[in-house]
Amino acid sequence: MMRTRPLKVALLGCGVVGSEVARIMTTHADDLAARIGAPVELAGVAVRRPQKVREGIPAELVTTDATALVKRGDIDVVVEVIGGIEPARTLITTAFEHGASVVSANKALLAEDGATLYAAAERHGRDLYFEAAVAGAIPLIRPLRESLAGDKVNRVLGIVNGTTNFILDKMERTGAGYTEALDEATALGYAEADPTADVEGFDAAAKAAILAGIAFHTRVRLDDVHREGLTEVTAADMASARRMGCTVKLLAICERAADGRSVTARVHPAMIPLSHPLASVREAYNAVFVEAEAAGRLMFYGPGAGGAPTASAVLGDLVAVCRNKLAEATGPGESAYTQLPVSPMGEVVTRYHISLDVADKPGVLAQVATVFAEHGVSIDTVRQQGKDGEASLVVVTHRAPDAALSGTVEALRKLDTVRGVASIMRVEGE
Repeated sequence: MMRTRPLKVALLGCGVVGSEVARIMTTHADDLAARIGAPVELAGVAVRRPQKVREGIPAELVTTDATALVKRGDIDVVVEVIGGIEPARTLITTAFEHGASVVSANKALLAEDGATLYAAAERHGRDLYFEAAVAGAIPLIRPLRESLAGDKVNRVLGIVNGTTNFILDKMERTGAGYTEALDEATALGYAEADPTADVEGFDAAAKAAILAGIAFHTRVRLDDVHREGLTEVTAADMASARRMGCTVKLLAICERAADGRSVTARVHPAMIPLSHPLASVREAYNAVFVEAEAAGRLMFYGPGAGGAPTASAVLGDLVAVCRNKLAEATGPGESAYTQLPVSPMGEVVTRYHISLDVADKPGVLAQVATVFAEHGVSIDTVRQQGKDGEASLVVVTHRAPDAALSGTVEALRKLDTVRGVASIMRVEGE
């Protein structure tokens, strides 16, 4: 039997995502009520610019006082889509204190201080759901928190930023340089006017922190994630990747150490074989590869951003939280029982693709090989081309600690026969 008294929802933020949430709540009200077991009512919308016309939202619901809205006491669920650290953190914890559960899309806050939010939710017996914080419409958080809760996840590898994937895809398919590809991404609306958060890897790093924490049942903060952007990736790098039968992607990689005693989380460009499923992810799409002990290899694919896709994830969480509210229950909270340390990047075992500009004369290859040997790094393949006294040397290594590889590169720079290091890139996805 359906309950007639509606569950009241407060919406914090009414931008691209928030406006879509409000629209779906209105246009699909009957379906949502049937799925939840009670009607849901939009009881208030907190915004910064109240004078802006918002189609489908009654003016009397709009307020600039978000604090008063979450303190009302009759709000069942607060949907937070304003982003940033503050005032979002204070508004969410205040909502818990006044009896509301929370659905959030705030990756930055969850990566920076998720522990505070989890603790506040548990203290007040409320839900904290955040499917929309990672990979847009792709169901990923709930499978990791619930579907794989009985399994042991060892690795999460994925493309979690649509802007950077669009740029790299453009470079790979057309031979365009980074700047040209970024300009097109901006013109098409895939990149913000200030693309720093995307192209420097901050956005992907926040998502990696969230994924690692859930996958490995340990606390991983944004500062624990090694981060490199794609601004140094060149058309020459893309060409080198093609010659190796690879492509270049900006990857978020979360791994459990082989001995199970630590985890790592990192974001950086990497070459991956064209045979790997992630290599075929095009345009602004996202895809995440999960490797679990019993389930094996799973891939999640779909649109990773945008108003409607992200709103879909928000509404999915809203339905789950409202069902919990009716059942007087709560969903999964923080699981950090393993308390595993996060290893620094230097301890991560990786492969490198290194392109050197060298003098075209006898003995250069022997000198370079000696440097690799002195640092304990084994060479997998090497390719040399020379003309008119100048040459290029491309070396692909076997797997070795990242610190050893970095030390090798620094030593190579000191050789008289090495004119410069043209590019360095990790190789993943074997």
